[in-house]
Amino acid sequence: MNTEEKIFYAARTVFQKKGFAGARMQEIADEAGINKAMLHYCFKNKQLLFEAVFMNAFSQLAPQINEIFNSEASIFEKIKNFTHNYISFVIDNPYLPPFVIQEMNNNPEFVMQFLKNESRPNPSLLLAQIDKEIEAGIIKPINPKQLLMDIFSLTVFPFAAQMLVKGLIQISESEFNTMMQERKTSIATQIINSIKT
Repeated sequence: MNTEEKIFYAARTVFQKKGFAGARMQEIADEAGINKAMLHYCFKNKQLLFEAVFMNAFSQLAPQINEIFNSEASIFEKIKNFTHNYISFVIDNPYLPPFVIQEMNNNPEFVMQFLKNESRPNPSLLLAQIDKEIEAGIIKPINPKQLLMDIFSLTVFPFAAQMLVKGLIQISESEFNTMMQERKTSIATQIINSIKT
């Protein structure tokens, strides 16, 4: 493992435990087994490190998502694969949804830069497929963008608002984790049942 890989692994570990605000560069350096000067040589500040970790994580997710979007599978299979893969990814990277929300408010330029990246998830073929499957009578008439928004909302919201969800429905950390595992399939089932003819 090279120095950058050690830093990314250490930063992910500390960000997951402490969140962005609570994480300290010294803790990340200690976790990586390097001195703070070396960490600052590679990344001048915590914000730049967090953005690099974010982009590194999404560079692993985006190809998986695009592979699902662009495959020859049916829309129902794509929904199942997306919810399973996305939730698995966020379980492994729980700091990302709150970070995205924080950055949308505090650093919208970074979010827009990410969304312009050529390797970002691109749903254009999926949207076209939804239209075709509506025309073929496979799924009910629905705005394809509304369907995508439903899928994203149901998968992202519990992670983005984790404290709110736990407090409102009175569940523990372990119960939350169990429910998220269940949602890998339950979301897909709900959506598919609501749109198939």
